[in-house]
Amino acid sequence: MTSLWEFHGGVRLEEHKTITSEKPIVPANIPPLLILPLLLPLLQPIGEPAEPIVKVGDKVLKGQTIALCRRKYCRQLMSVPIHAPSSGTVIAIEPRAIPHPSGLMISCIVIETDGQDTWTTRIPLTDYATLPPGVVRDHIAQAGIVGLGGAGFPTHIKLESEGIDTLIINGAECTSYITCDDRLMREHPHDIIAGVQIIRYVLGGVKRCIIAVEDNKPAAYKSLIEAAAGESVEIVQVPTIYPTGEERRLIYILTGKEIGRTNVPAHIGIVVHNVETTKAVYQAVQHGQPLLSRTITVTGDGLENPQNLEVLFGTPIHILIDQCQRKSKIEKLIMGGPMTGFTLPNDKMPVIKTTNCLIVSTADIVETPVMPCIRCGACANVCPVNLLPQQLYWHIKANDLEKTQEYHLFECIRCGCCAYVCPSNIPLVCYFSYAMAEIRAIERKRKKAAIAKQRHEFRAFRIERNKQANQSQQKMVQDKSAAIKAAIERVKAKKEKVIQS
Repeated sequence: MTSLWEFHGGVRLEEHKTITSEKPIVPANIPPLLILPLLLPLLQPIGEPAEPIVKVGDKVLKGQTIALCRRKYCRQLMSVPIHAPSSGTVIAIEPRAIPHPSGLMISCIVIETDGQDTWTTRIPLTDYATLPPGVVRDHIAQAGIVGLGGAGFPTHIKLESEGIDTLIINGAECTSYITCDDRLMREHPHDIIAGVQIIRYVLGGVKRCIIAVEDNKPAAYKSLIEAAAGESVEIVQVPTIYPTGEERRLIYILTGKEIGRTNVPAHIGIVVHNVETTKAVYQAVQHGQPLLSRTITVTGDGLENPQNLEVLFGTPIHILIDQCQRKSKIEKLIMGGPMTGFTLPNDKMPVIKTTNCLIVSTADIVETPVMPCIRCGACANVCPVNLLPQQLYWHIKANDLEKTQEYHLFECIRCGCCAYVCPSNIPLVCYFSYAMAEIRAIERKRKKAAIAKQRHEFRAFRIERNKQANQSQQKMVQDKSAAIKAAIERVKAKKEKVIQS
């Protein structure tokens, strides 16, 4: 049996999962238009945008590569190819708004679907175990697979890690409302187990494999236990407490190992993948299917029929809301869970690879008044990384950003536990996000100023060096002229002496 550790803090949320937990996954309707960003917003600015290899007017097939990175080292530059989720015609390549708190406009390929959903040729690796791990890894990279648990980190980069002894598959799904992973584990447990074995092979034969499932998902746990019979994979139930599903908290629960902000799990021999990512790896290798869709929970009181849908990437959100039968005017639309999700300005934006949940609300939005901090300490009690949120808040209010770093501001995972329990309704996470952004901006200015100073000093040095070189050259010319003049004078003197004699 796997020993479990308990991390500090955390909160027990109202689950609101029964709305969709008993609803099976069904395919979403194929939309008239698909809008596909050339870069996931969460990968900015470290990601490298894919470049279109199609042009307006081209007809494309489902699964066809339509954009990729042409640079030599794209695998190291956080880039993945993009594929057509359905067959149709490219009608535009232009900036479009996509779901992100910043309201980013990102260059997108827009496909008008033909309704046929015609596949291109698929190339599976059914005998992958006979191939070198690097070949399988490249196949996964070409399938465009990224982490589907939230961050969108390219999967093949994690699979390049060496010295891995523990593989953790994250099925915790601790956030309220979201049930897509729960349904996936119930309905496709064999695909997940097969995906685990593929990842295990690519990582060089990892000794220990764990699938973590929260203890409020007994049906998913049972399905995985049955599917893993005879396989060397541990299915472990973990406590239902938020944020158990956060990567570093889950690693601590299962191994007792802590990972700092400047470290990554691979440095201590651990790799974590989401269950949906694991299934995508299986589909890419065994069936030759690139990543074209994902399961999304579409829920909320604004819908007559909340569901778990298998959605093609690029599908406009209003298509999903209509399929789940909207009740009336939408007052609020949230992408992600209520703790870490964000409000969308409209329902015209597309589903992207990191979309796991849509919460549709028709309830009137009542702004809760923010009151002064009463120093109750509740925020510190629930902080899963042992920070002092109230102290950070006071230093940010005082604009003492240097002090916030002494209190380890950048260790904050922005889970929202502190704001959730704050009796004064202070939006603590907003303050922390602001401070992080300001510190990063200040650091960028410092680096820019240092570079400018370095350039100025080098320019001054170059000017002085050139001045001295010119002076030296002029002196050499003068010395040479003087030497020539002296030689001429000596010759003249000799001639005069000869004439006189």
